[in-house]
Amino acid sequence: MKAAKDAQPLATNRAASHGFHLLDRFEAGLVLTGTEVKSIRAGRANLKEGYAKVEKGEVFLLGAHVSPYEPGSHENVDPVRPRKLLLNAKEIRKLAKETATTGVTIVPLKLYLKNGRIKLEIALAKGKKAFDKREAIATRDVEREMARARGARRG
Repeated sequence: MKAAKDAQPLATNRAASHGFHLLDRFEAGLVLTGTEVKSIRAGRANLKEGYAKVEKGEVFLLGAHVSPYEPGSHENVDPVRPRKLLLNAKEIRKLAKETATTGVTIVPLKLYLKNGRIKLEIALAKGKKAFDKREAIATRDVEREMARARGARRG
């Protein structure tokens, strides 16, 4: 997962960390068409409504939107079609086992390039309650104020 942090993101899902407690992270490849690759490289992907689901030993990304590639003509596919994720069998079994429990889902975090291939970082996530969200915002504000005060002392 080190490369995922270093890579330049093509699309991110900032709402995921606000609405969910992120548990385990995984790196997955995607099965894409040529026009989808060009559109994603152009930054025309949206992961906000996306989620992943394990079906019959395979993992699919659902709800993610990849805008049609303008010069693509007839080769463009449905923007929100299910896309197969490429993971090894051990990871798929872990995801299937964890999502069988209630309240745990698989959310996409970011799309990025790694060695010329498009990868997707996904995470097992448990939904936050409203008070958890308020607590996270308050903690972030306190940390920001402390950092601001440290900066003021130095200057």
